[in-house]
Amino acid sequence: MFNILKKVFGRTNDAIKEVAPIKKKKITQEEFEDILLEADVNYELIEKFLEELPSSINRGNAYNALISVFQYKADWKTDIESKPFVDMIIGVNGAGKTTTIAKLARMHQKNGESVVLGAADTFRAAAIEQLTQWAKRLDVPIVSTQQGHDPSAVVYDTISSALAKKSDHVIIDTAGRLHTQTNLGEELKKMVRIANKALPDAPHRKMLILDGTQGSSSINQAKVFNELIGIDGIIITKLDGTAKGGSVLSIAHELQMPIYYIGTGEQPDDLITFKANDYVNTILDEIFI
Repeated sequence: MFNILKKVFGRTNDAIKEVAPIKKKKITQEEFEDILLEADVNYELIEKFLEELPSSINRGNAYNALISVFQYKADWKTDIESKPFVDMIIGVNGAGKTTTIAKLARMHQKNGESVVLGAADTFRAAAIEQLTQWAKRLDVPIVSTQQGHDPSAVVYDTISSALAKKSDHVIIDTAGRLHTQTNLGEELKKMVRIANKALPDAPHRKMLILDGTQGSSSINQAKVFNELIGIDGIIITKLDGTAKGGSVLSIAHELQMPIYYIGTGEQPDDLITFKANDYVNTILDEIFI
């Protein structure tokens, strides 16, 4: 896990080395501030850390400060017994939704579980084609329709198909909704309602995909989606391609909801469960002896 995380956060760690080239047993508040700013941690959060830290900071002090961001009450929706377990994947265009769906499907396959995909992003023909190609590559069934058709109908048909097949999981793609477009937000609400008609309490998780290269700016997207339909958890993508790995702290602090997974690359197996202690230690390994 540590080796994977060190690779994922390689650019972030390189940025840290720019301002903290020599590892130490203790650092000053000013040094800690510079490091966190370089890693794209929100400044208000940095100020909160500094208020609670001594003037001379050791690794234990820093660990306790950073890990405290993740000490919130969160509803980890992983033990629902309903089958199929329905995940609805949400996020703006370019965040990596379709690739993440493939990774989730692959993860379920490795666990010996069956999965059905739903191509409910009917706004773009390319989105339907891309998910269909992933379904063929992974050899999993997919329910799709033509561009412009009702996405809620795809949601209903996908869940119905999974029920008939007695599948373990359903993963539904949605259009990359610009969070300022009210009409698309209403469509998303309708998809949630139709999922519940097809299977009571579905979707069991509404998972928001956040692009790690956007840093802290993705937080506003998340807040709007959460107000619209209620987000149950987050998957952060593209962290391997950015020096903004510290934004994970800002995201956790602002949103107070579970970060389930992080993407570690472009291949189907490039998805790992997020563990806060491993993440924090990966950052601190670049700062302290």
